[in-house]
Amino acid sequence: MALDKADVLHIARLARIRVAAEDLEGIASDLNHIIDWVEQLGEVETDTTAPMTSVVQMALKTRDDVVGDGGYADKVLANAPETADGFFVVPKVIE
Repeated sequence: MALDKADVLHIARLARIRVAAEDLEGIASDLNHIIDWVEQLGEVETDTTAPMTSVVQMALKTRDDVVGDGGYADKVLANAPETADGFFVVPKVIE
């Protein structure tokens, strides 16, 4: 798929980029090179290659999933304007 000046103008309009007329040919050439390179990537055999998240094989660090109250209940409740029996007191919103 080759791009011409009209295609570059259309892309520039969609991207809301002002392109000078003398730059259209060079931009079209650059975009064509990029498209050719992407098409070359499509020819690479990747069916037998496992996906990678890093160039170095590593395992994620994990921690035990322990449920707790955080140990800061008194500090958290100290910020509340009103508390009762270890809970926040809020105004009634439903009649």
